[in-house]
Amino acid sequence: MRPLKSAFLSLLALGLVVPVLGAQENQTIEIAEWDVPWEQSRPRDPYVAPDGKVWFVGQRSHYTAWLDRETGEFKQFPLQDGTGPHNVVVAEDGTVYYSGNRVGNIASQDPESGEVEIFPMPDEAARDPHTLVIGNEGEIWFTVQQGNFVGRFDTETGEVELLKTPDVVAGGRTSSSRPYGIKIDSDGHPWIVLFNINKIATVDPESMQLKTFDLPDEGSRPRRLVIDSEDKVWYVDYALGRLGRLDPLTGDVEEWDNPSGSQSRPYGVAIDDSDRIWFVESGVQPNKFVGFDPDTEEFFSVTEIGSGGGSVRHMFYEEATNSIWFGTDTNTLGQAKLPPLKPRTITGG
Repeated sequence: MRPLKSAFLSLLALGLVVPVLGAQENQTIEIAEWDVPWEQSRPRDPYVAPDGKVWFVGQRSHYTAWLDRETGEFKQFPLQDGTGPHNVVVAEDGTVYYSGNRVGNIASQDPESGEVEIFPMPDEAARDPHTLVIGNEGEIWFTVQQGNFVGRFDTETGEVELLKTPDVVAGGRTSSSRPYGIKIDSDGHPWIVLFNINKIATVDPESMQLKTFDLPDEGSRPRRLVIDSEDKVWYVDYALGRLGRLDPLTGDVEEWDNPSGSQSRPYGVAIDDSDRIWFVESGVQPNKFVGFDPDTEEFFSVTEIGSGGGSVRHMFYEEATNSIWFGTDTNTLGQAKLPPLKPRTITGG
């Protein structure tokens, strides 16, 4: 186990604390990391279960696992070789669900026995279930990146519905729009970033109709997103190195260049209970954990990840501890302890 440590203190000793652009003083944060005991397994997409255990998947080594943060104990549940689990969520009853990215299915797993039940995709074209999110009624919405679908999985019946997302036609070739990150708004509508095009999409759960919103720059490639307390959609633009905000009521978009610029490659993103946006710049090494305050429209926090990070692909905000959990390509699980919460500013409209 990697001992808990302050990334700020380590970086200060090395002279590597990075100043933030803007008027605010840089608020570095404490980042603790645990070494995952299975080497080069690409631990990713942690999710805190109701009992406090931190579940995650090993994409390269085909397992689900959990961390007990108090003891540092890890427990692994091996999956069928070749599964390529990509993402995991945990329901209120403790049931674990993961996406079998290389085998075209979603699976449920008993958290005690590790017993798995497989739910194949109803269309062979939906070959790579990607990111899962639990809906407001306990259903699971998910993306299928290369297969070009958004799906809904009924956890009670096991039924899977698929909705095709737009094709991309360029240079005489047709390809997937690559639906990627997905989140749910307060009305239960899923929002999806289309990573191979400059669009964000949403689905009406009643009609299963898809609606898209254009981003202003044709070169934009949104990869992950979060939704704030006013149901505005925040996304990270992996190609252009920007943070953006879409107002679904008007279609208006605002964007901010990241501290590390166009090569910052923002990837994993989360939002805290003060509506502050947190993301990781994966295009710089070590990766940088960045905080943005919508009230001041400034980046107020930049902290380098002690292990380097490699790439941080997905993040989970834990309300109870005001912290963000993430996995790294350097084979660690991380917990970023955020600054104290502040009151939200309601803008109306």
